[in-house]
Amino acid sequence: MTQAWKAQLEKYAELIVRTGVNVQKGQHVFVTGAVEMVDLVRLIAAKAYNAGADNVHVDWTDDKLSRLKYENAAEEIFAKYPEWEAAKRTAFLERRAVFISLVSSSPDSLKGIPSQRISAFQKASGEALKEFRRAMQADKVSWTVVAGAGQEWAEKVFPDASPEEAVSMLWEAIFRSVRLNAADPVQAWSDHNDTLHKQAEKLNARRFRKLHYRAPGTDLIVELPEKHIWVSASSENEAGHMFMANMPTEEVFTVPYRAGTNGYVSSTKPLSYGGNIIDRFKLTFENGRIVEAEAEEGEEFLKQLVETDEGAHYLGEVALVPHKSPISQSGVLFYNTLFDENASNHLAIGSGYAFNLEGGKTMSAEELEQHGVNASITHNDFMIGSADMDIDGIQDDGTIVPVFRQGEWAI
Repeated sequence: MTQAWKAQLEKYAELIVRTGVNVQKGQHVFVTGAVEMVDLVRLIAAKAYNAGADNVHVDWTDDKLSRLKYENAAEEIFAKYPEWEAAKRTAFLERRAVFISLVSSSPDSLKGIPSQRISAFQKASGEALKEFRRAMQADKVSWTVVAGAGQEWAEKVFPDASPEEAVSMLWEAIFRSVRLNAADPVQAWSDHNDTLHKQAEKLNARRFRKLHYRAPGTDLIVELPEKHIWVSASSENEAGHMFMANMPTEEVFTVPYRAGTNGYVSSTKPLSYGGNIIDRFKLTFENGRIVEAEAEEGEEFLKQLVETDEGAHYLGEVALVPHKSPISQSGVLFYNTLFDENASNHLAIGSGYAFNLEGGKTMSAEELEQHGVNASITHNDFMIGSADMDIDGIQDDGTIVPVFRQGEWAI
């Protein structure tokens, strides 16, 4: 590792610790990262201890070991999730730790693996971690999802480059997307946060009852709960500390009313799900529920995603991103939702976020359900935006307000 490269990684680690999860003195830090990312993980640990962390715990992952398991383990293994893994996360949650997820896997890491194995484990892990994820979606603690340039992922994104060049190019694309090349990345994120929050305030002032999406292959009406809240960028945890759940982020988003989506919508970017690609797909909704799911690539995985549980037949998130967002304008297709969702308007299949509803952070699961917030053991974003998309906001009295025109903000 050259000194210049280490300096960039150090800046990135500092940004993750300070802006991503905002580590406080005496806190525990839980990091999930691939063995391929050891240099960055070590730097994150060093920065966390410098910020006063009591303990940094790392859960290491390895795509090759995961694939060996999927290829060779007994079938019944995939219908179970290790009790100790769930208990470990619960223990850190109870200590109000901060959670850092460092993603770097290839979107094709499990290509060719029988879909029923992947689906079984997705269901098992979702069920076992249901309460943990519910706490995260209610902002009980600080958490962030960031990325590192894994070798196989880089080669997927930049197939015409040499392996070494591809990794370097992906790192540069990641650094640009998280504003690491700014003179002061932390301040750049503060300014970006202010800009996104102002856009959310405009939407909250309108109190739209419905959104109407129109684009080639899309004619969809999404109803919003009466007390929905548009949010963006930074969040505030239960202790009052600010954090940035996704880095990068370009979205302003809210929660849809569970039974209020009607029409059809088509994807505009591939979805990486369970180590496989789902692409060029269309979903049809009636009274909120997905009644038809078809895809030109990965249809089997799409149908299994929708069948994860009953809640996976409904939407949990509505997010707005202008077509001219920096990630979109970069022209890079990342095959990774963390990035691709920030290049495009998107929706999410599955659970809704409690913080997208007035008073939602303190509501029980039953109360959230009564207000129309969907519950599920899964949450998967998929991209629908394009330069051809128009969106209208519809108010209670029927007034129609342009929100997007030709893929850009009109409000």
